[in-house]
Amino acid sequence: MNWPQRLLGVVFLTSGALHFLRPDVYEQIMPGYVPAHHELVLASGAAEIAGAVAVVFPRTRRGAGLWLAAVLVAIFPANVHMALHPQRYPALPAALLWARLPLQPLLVWWALRATRRRAGGES
Repeated sequence: MNWPQRLLGVVFLTSGALHFLRPDVYEQIMPGYVPAHHELVLASGAAEIAGAVAVVFPRTRRGAGLWLAAVLVAIFPANVHMALHPQRYPALPAALLWARLPLQPLLVWWALRATRRRAGGES
C-alpha cells in the first residue's frame, strides 16, 4: 500500500467510526425529506468502514475506490442541504459550508485515483 491509499483508508475508517460514536451530528445534517435518519447514518458509516477496509487488500482495492466514490456521491445532497440552510448550523460559517461543495468532487477523484490499477496490474 502506498501513502495515499493508507491515508484514504484512515480517513474513511475514522469518518465511518464517527457515524457510530456521534450519530446525532450526522443526523442533524440530513435533509428533512430523507427518511430514517438514524438508520441511514449508521448505514453510511458502515459503508465508509467497509470501503476503508477494502482499500487495504489489493484484490478489493479498485472496488473500494468505486464504492467510496459512490458513497461520496450519495452523501453530497446532505452537503448541499447544509449550504442552503446555514442558519441550522450556526457554529459553522456559511462560507465554509459552500466551500465544502467543490471538495466533494476532489474526494471522489482521490478515492478513484488512489485505488486505480497501475501498469503491471498493481493497484
